[in-house]
Amino acid sequence: MLPNTGRLAGCTLFITGASRGIGKAIALKAAKDGANIVIAAKTGVPHRTLPGTIYTAAEEIEAAGGKALACIVNVREEEQIVDAVDQAVQKFGGIDILVNNASAISLTGTLDTPTKKVDLMMSANTRGTYLTSKICLPYLKKSKIGHILNISPPINLNPIWFKNHCAYTISKYGMSMCVLGMAEEFRGEVAVNALWPQTAIYTSAMDMLGGAGVEKQCRKTDILADAAYCILTKPKTFTGNFVIDETLLREEGIQNFDVYAVAPGHPLLPDFFLDVDPETLAMKMEAQGATPTFREGKKQDLPKHEGPDKTKPEGPDRGKLHVHFAAEKSGGPVAETFKIIKGAISDEVVKSTQGIYRFELSGEGGGTWYIDLKNNGGSIGSGEPPGKVDVVMSMSSTDFVKMFSGKLKPTLAFMSGKLAIKGDMALAIKLERLMGQFNAKL
Repeated sequence: MLPNTGRLAGCTLFITGASRGIGKAIALKAAKDGANIVIAAKTGVPHRTLPGTIYTAAEEIEAAGGKALACIVNVREEEQIVDAVDQAVQKFGGIDILVNNASAISLTGTLDTPTKKVDLMMSANTRGTYLTSKICLPYLKKSKIGHILNISPPINLNPIWFKNHCAYTISKYGMSMCVLGMAEEFRGEVAVNALWPQTAIYTSAMDMLGGAGVEKQCRKTDILADAAYCILTKPKTFTGNFVIDETLLREEGIQNFDVYAVAPGHPLLPDFFLDVDPETLAMKMEAQGATPTFREGKKQDLPKHEGPDKTKPEGPDRGKLHVHFAAEKSGGPVAETFKIIKGAISDEVVKSTQGIYRFELSGEGGGTWYIDLKNNGGSIGSGEPPGKVDVVMSMSSTDFVKMFSGKLKPTLAFMSGKLAIKGDMALAIKLERLMGQFNAKL
């Protein structure tokens, strides 16, 4: 990893969203130099699912060798930003570096993104970055090393990064446009740059978005901390850059990137907004031992106890899992996949999931299919599901088979535009976690 040089000793860093994840990692890296860290984040009391508070982060920073000031800051609230900046100036005498890390995310399409979430992303990401920069700039201009670093991507106008989560993309690109504008506006006074990871980074947010097992496809926050440290120790003339962590660190002489991996040697997911051929990545993942689509000789028959309507079993098996396949869809990889998924569904799975999923599949064996993990012990089949749908997933038949057999990771499918999701994202993540059980059957 990149060694500390002591160049940030005595410097004051104002970092938004520093109670956990990437923000805290950058703070701890600077603390090792003896820097002063203003932890500007919302979490003052323990969250029911997310780790850490501004106070636990402060303890870690001081244990690492830095000085900490914990401030409750919601970057959507101008008064809270002003108050935190005033406290920082009073305690440390000024501000040398601002890291705009706080961010909100909702990976939903236009019709499925409530106005409340649109407002959250725009106000936290774009407006929050702009406001915090504006309020810190008078002090940054007085600093010998004045620097703003936004954790935001290069502006990639490939439509694939807009079609599945338009509002989120606009809000993140707003942070990046602040870099473009402010780097020129304050050239020679304050350096302004952006930093973005080459691969997915394992954080609490990624854990929620990616589901079980996603950590193996991620790098640790340490790589962004090292890259941020490298940027923040450069002169003010280094400005207006959109830096990718791995590219920068290679230029700095880092050769062993396994030290940053959660699971060294495992294929890594590319991060959003960077164009990577998904088929190439899928092949690399398969080479690491992903399960083949079908194994010869492993087929399961339809249940024998069906009623006259072919959907509700009669007699002692009533209430157990039932399957309905239209006659014209009784063969082929898609139908076989659903048959085998049937064998992995249990009462426990239905009880713990409580969701109905509809699949709109294009190509051979496609059409409308469903998995009901909410009612009467569960059911699967073709056609409309028996009840209100919670999640709709749209993709090709080929990619569906690959996804459920382990050859295509759902996160990769979603990020690359192969999978579109509408509805309850939490239930979508639950289904992904169940796929590990399905993979073992396929």
